[in-house]
Amino acid sequence: MKTKLFILLATGLIVLGCSKDPVQPVNPTPDPSNPNTPGDTTNMPGDTTQLPVTNDKGTQTPMPLGTDAAPFGYWVYTPEAYATDTLKYALLIYLHGSGEVGNSQSSPTELNKVLTYGPSKMIAEKHWAPSHPMVVISPQCHEGWWDREHVRAFIRFVSTTYRIDTTRIYLTGISMGGNATLDQLNSFDDNQIAAAVPIGATGVMNDLFTQRTAKVPLWMFHGEADEVASPEFPKQLVSAINALNPAVRAKLTLYPGVDHLCGEMTYTGTGMGHEDPAFDPFSMDIYTWMYQYTKEKH
Repeated sequence: MKTKLFILLATGLIVLGCSKDPVQPVNPTPDPSNPNTPGDTTNMPGDTTQLPVTNDKGTQTPMPLGTDAAPFGYWVYTPEAYATDTLKYALLIYLHGSGEVGNSQSSPTELNKVLTYGPSKMIAEKHWAPSHPMVVISPQCHEGWWDREHVRAFIRFVSTTYRIDTTRIYLTGISMGGNATLDQLNSFDDNQIAAAVPIGATGVMNDLFTQRTAKVPLWMFHGEADEVASPEFPKQLVSAINALNPAVRAKLTLYPGVDHLCGEMTYTGTGMGHEDPAFDPFSMDIYTWMYQYTKEKH
């Protein structure tokens, strides 16, 4: 009997330890002298129920894997005017975390997982109101991990399939998607990315990694209490990039008392005012920040 109980307990611990993108909300004792102490996490920044509903009339369409030649299934959002004008639009690509992996070719409803977080969720819930209209494309990884070559091919596919200003291709992602965002910057000197926002990302640093990443305007976001991806990595990376005196200084915004899941407070802007004042302030929404930058066509 004791042996069976031990096995059950051990199995439970293994399952918990292997959960994808584990997030344990923190609820420290509020410190009135420190405005950055999260305090009551029942009303944490990132709570989209508090966001105003916008009058956005754009269209977000599911494209299950196999619908076209893209290497991933994806959601594509086009602004209202896209259907009637001939303009080329900026492109924002959002890469999800490991919890949203799924195969929409075998099960089309799996694609709905991509609406769990990020810009795709904001669009679905009518909270999308960037200062500049853009096409937003949110692919779904079905391979267990974002393959760098497949992501690269996907960027090229959507940037030529849709009416895109290829000098304004922006990349962002959370957790596994944040890692994949950095992967595109450090793997390819000729990447098409004009600016990038990795959230909760980690990776391996080396001189070539830093030199390549320094060529793209970068703003990293991270929770200081993150036990899944240590905040030491973005601190070291941003410091190493800025030591190279890049054309655009890399930025790092940290959230005190926040664990791994800091994507919603970043994408919605509700994290503004809750950042660590010792690092870069969150004083501008990330979409306006990215739109400042362009990259010449390759």
